[in-house]
Amino acid sequence: MARDFASRHTFLAAVSGTLATVIRMPSTISAAVARRIALAAQGFTRPRPATVGTRQFGLVIDRLGVLQIDSVNVFERSHYLPVLARVGPYDKSALDALTHGGKGPFIEWWGHEATFMRRDQLPMWRWKMKRIRERDLGNPDSWANQNLPLLQWLRDELASTGPIVSSAIEHDANHSRAGWWEWSAVKRGLETLFRWGDVVSAGRTTSFERRYALPEQVLPTALLDEEPDAADAARALVAHAASATGIATASDLADYYRLPADITRAAVRELADEGVLEPVSVAGWGAEGRPAPAWLHSGARRPRTVDAAALLSPFDPVVWTRARAERMFGFRYRIEIYTPRHKRVHGYYVLPVLVGDRLVARLDLKNDRQAGVLRVQSAWREPEAPPESVERIASLLEHTADWQGSGTISVGARGDLADELAGVLRAERHESR
Repeated sequence: MARDFASRHTFLAAVSGTLATVIRMPSTISAAVARRIALAAQGFTRPRPATVGTRQFGLVIDRLGVLQIDSVNVFERSHYLPVLARVGPYDKSALDALTHGGKGPFIEWWGHEATFMRRDQLPMWRWKMKRIRERDLGNPDSWANQNLPLLQWLRDELASTGPIVSSAIEHDANHSRAGWWEWSAVKRGLETLFRWGDVVSAGRTTSFERRYALPEQVLPTALLDEEPDAADAARALVAHAASATGIATASDLADYYRLPADITRAAVRELADEGVLEPVSVAGWGAEGRPAPAWLHSGARRPRTVDAAALLSPFDPVVWTRARAERMFGFRYRIEIYTPRHKRVHGYYVLPVLVGDRLVARLDLKNDRQAGVLRVQSAWREPEAPPESVERIASLLEHTADWQGSGTISVGARGDLADELAGVLRAERHESR
């Protein structure tokens, strides 16, 4: 009898173990559902507000975490476009008042690349600033170690002048006893101190120049003194990346805020233990079409449909991780700004076009401000794009032209969508360069 009891105990334990394994096995989610989850997490299932102001800007930035900054202005500066994609046309000067003034709720740092973020989130990055400083100063041959006198001179200059643009500092450097410092060295020194957190942004000028300042000249004492534990800060960043992506691989989560892989893995384990993240598999994300491991945020929505229509910046979180865009949308995307003209495939400043839950086209846009014309330099249809999507694209361009203050849309000759799009728009035509 004792032997029978022991046998039954062993059998039940084995069954329990098997059931536990089955229960813990990750569920499989289709690629289409994953795509809709991701777009919902990015705000593309929310209704467009009737009016757009400070509250709506805050909601978008809180959802995304950051707005990536880029200086290219051939169509529009990058950070304006994710807001446009999610809330529709708005007054750019109202967003400028929050991001450029130096005293608003937002500040700059390298949250992905250069980005705008909530000012009160800056302490969460101090551990990374410290890492960058230690890396730079830990190498005797680094540029920082070779230019310590310049870095100290820049600190002293900012202490003396207060917030100032780099061009003014460069002028001072060339008219002081330290005049041997070249423009490139001054700029690099400021950016080095900026990455270390020794210098912060005090806003932007009307010409989009960044004002540099010492932290105590810009930040309130409470933020100056705040320094969260590195592991806690990293976990909070990974948690937000998971919320903003909805469903993601571990590498997607690391790339969202450009976090080290080891720190991301540790945070993911803790968040999974806490129930914030659930392991899943996504069909078609793996090699040869096999399911791939991913993480689903506990608060992620699973909409049955997504009826979005938006032009996406090359630096929108939906596409800024190129491997994720290809995995999720079958959209292979390479920005060609730095590609010689004769080697470009799609154009200079190409924007992906989101219609429904798919990327259906890519447009190379130029805002000819002097002529008041929005120029579609080229237009390309994506494989399997629904035929009716051209009507949505045309409507998007008309609203975008109004937002930009362009009275006319002109369509060039390049691209397999150009002629049809020009016909729907009844647009002027021009020779694409």
